Amino acid sequence: MHPSVELERRCLAHNYAPLPVVLVRGEGVYVWDADGRRYIDMMSAYSAVSHGHCHPRLVAALQQQAERLAVVSRAFYSDRLGPFVARLCELTGMDMALPMNTGAEAVETALKAARKWGYTVKDVPAERAQIIVCENNFHGRTISIVGFSSELQYRAGFGPFPPGFVTIPFGDAEALERAITPHTVAFLVEPIQGEGGIIVPPAGYLARCAEICRANDVLLLCDEIQTGLGRTGALLACDHEGVRPDGLMLGKALGGGLLPVSAFLARRDVMEVFQPGDHGSTFGGNPLACAVAETALEVLTDERLVERARETGAWLKARLAELAQRSSLIRDVRGEGLLLGVEIDSAQVPARTLCERLAAHGVLSKETHETVIRFAPPLVITREQLDDALERIEAAFTACAAQR
Repeated sequence: MHPSVELERRCLAHNYAPLPVVLVRGEGVYVWDADGRRYIDMMSAYSAVSHGHCHPRLVAALQQQAERLAVVSRAFYSDRLGPFVARLCELTGMDMALPMNTGAEAVETALKAARKWGYTVKDVPAERAQIIVCENNFHGRTISIVGFSSELQYRAGFGPFPPGFVTIPFGDAEALERAITPHTVAFLVEPIQGEGGIIVPPAGYLARCAEICRANDVLLLCDEIQTGLGRTGALLACDHEGVRPDGLMLGKALGGGLLPVSAFLARRDVMEVFQPGDHGSTFGGNPLACAVAETALEVLTDERLVERARETGAWLKARLAELAQRSSLIRDVRGEGLLLGVEIDSAQVPARTLCERLAAHGVLSKETHETVIRFAPPLVITREQLDDALERIEAAFTACAAQR
């Protein structure tokens, strides 16, 4: 056993169950373990490493800014924050942004903004604001967020939870329309449910939800922390249906795989409910994070990562569908771009066992909900690298099927 494994098991809370691989180095789509073995990263840290590991432009931006100025807090202006948020707003078509660090913080920011907007702009009675969410959602791990999760493990032992949330089925626009009341201030939704199992809603769902929200003066809040910044083959997953939300959450890939960077973006009247002292973050919008995130946006454009995700993602999905025809272990292949999920017949082989077998064949990924394996490599991956990954994936599935 590597000493790092023993130390983590002894000194860390046991809130993760990692695969037995100790990683020490990364470059592009590859990572290496402590024994020098190379793996293809088909998970990208839940989309946080969309640009690949240690992208040289991002590392250079980090180093150069770290030598100038890293953290000052927003008690002062900095020369990096304004250009970064201006570029982010320009790319996404949003009016204003509020930088944070983690995705969960961005979601919490959106919830606060929606409630205050409801009270100050929509005139919802005090303490009566309602936010509609979807079953099978995943928006983070804070008390308020797990409080409206439908996953029992995420809630067990952590109550009581804040009120004010109404849950409806995902993918059912009519359920949204029925759930809206005069006290409804927002609808919070993932365009594609990531942690829920790479669940893609019916075509036209998000566009119809946008129409319903507009007709009822309800904010459409889209959580694109996993799906945003090219992952699904469009800059935003909302773009597939021509939807511009009233509020948008970004994170993960925004930090270029180097730093935690997130943001809540919104139309002006929503963001302007915040006054000095209403909300904040010591590290949110720090110069170091801004330098890396702005460069990450430049790389996204310069290297055509959105287009590459669309093209290689369609090809990978087709190849995985072909594999499904040859393997009885696969029940479904779904997703968009390079956010793909392979649903496993867990009655034959647990998804965790398949992930361990994949690691033995040099491919790293992780199961979700014990039945789905993610295949979401860095957007920089090439067709040749995917060919190599697919050969290894099929070999792993074949080996598992043979040992049943």
